[in-house]
Amino acid sequence: MLRFADSPDDLPDRDRVTSMSGLAFMQAVRDGALPSPPLARLLNYGVDTVEDGRVVFRGTPTFDHCNPVGTVHGGWYGTLLDSCMACAVMTRVPQGSVYTTLEYKVNIVRAIPLGTEILATGWCDHSGRSTGVAHGEIRSADGETLFATGSTTCLIMAVRA
Repeated sequence: MLRFADSPDDLPDRDRVTSMSGLAFMQAVRDGALPSPPLARLLNYGVDTVEDGRVVFRGTPTFDHCNPVGTVHGGWYGTLLDSCMACAVMTRVPQGSVYTTLEYKVNIVRAIPLGTEILATGWCDHSGRSTGVAHGEIRSADGETLFATGSTTCLIMAVRA
């Protein structure tokens, strides 16, 4: 059951995050044992699937996500791709470590019609001692239509006590 953080106190602290592997952390978010970030509520998406090296977010853009000309803002695509790709890397982060996005790239292929349910899928291509690399895509929920692709590099950091 997906749940969202309502205040900074709802978010897990560093000790909680580093007490588990990245895969266990992502599974806890998926299962509602840990809250999803407030940004996910704001942008109308949430964790759907968590596997080793693969994370899927499900979401639907609404009018609130439009740019001034009435189409889905590129930042919505970017945020979903950043989320799914970086979280795919997170599933490979060992206990005692965290990650952050270093850079990401988005290629928008076509506009997402408002109200269209999508799946944003990230796949971890490499996770090493200090970096992780992933790619992702946004497709219609039925998998038929590709809307965007992306790639990312993440920094993996061991947390010192």
